[in-house]
Amino acid sequence: MTETVLETDGLTKRFGKLTAVDDVSLSVADGEFRSVIGPNGAGKTTTFNLITGALSPSAGVVRFKGEDITDVAPHERVGRGLGRSFQITNVFGGLSVRENVRLAAQSVHSEGINPGEALFRNKNSFEEISEQTETVLDQIGLQDRADEHAEALAYGDQRRLELGLVLATDPDLVMLDEPTAGMSSEETQATMNLIDTVLADQSLMLIEHDIDLVMRVSDRITVLTRGEELASGTPEEIANNEDVRDAYLGGVRE
Repeated sequence: MTETVLETDGLTKRFGKLTAVDDVSLSVADGEFRSVIGPNGAGKTTTFNLITGALSPSAGVVRFKGEDITDVAPHERVGRGLGRSFQITNVFGGLSVRENVRLAAQSVHSEGINPGEALFRNKNSFEEISEQTETVLDQIGLQDRADEHAEALAYGDQRRLELGLVLATDPDLVMLDEPTAGMSSEETQATMNLIDTVLADQSLMLIEHDIDLVMRVSDRITVLTRGEELASGTPEEIANNEDVRDAYLGGVRE
């Protein structure tokens, strides 16, 4: 039986009289590629924010690897294996590519390091962190630009670096919020190839507006509208769902 890596039960978020997410219950299996789609304002990013702890729910529960993490701080969720990228590029422009990745790796590999001892040690002496950093740089194809400032990278490479920051935290579930936003068709394909290569065996949640792309890559799809779950199913089931066609897809063909 496939284990469930993530589960939400009755997840709800209200902002005053506005209910942005309304009683959303979903589960993601270990190794599953789950996409979340819906029109603007459907509650997709808010749902991600509730899962990762950027927002606190008004009601409902979030469970990760069987544990209730509803009240767990965001950084602790990262330490438990929950990785997330954002709609807007979120890297440290004034730091090198390598330093960006290293900081992300340090955030989850620094337990047991004495702060006083660390102050006087060469940064390259932290072997596990250094190895993780170099591995990720190789995975995302930025090893040859590792010493350049992140702000000097082209937009597509900055998004690639952001994926590297997620990978450096050694996540059990990767949550990607529109990783191809603002990209050309060539950059989009390159990014999806990268995701397919380095995250092939990972549990993955994706917010994406490119419906054709979502239909190609997803194991299952959840459709949100007005903060509510409209449907969940395989790509074929979603493409043939009349409610989804009427509300969002506009007649996607098989």
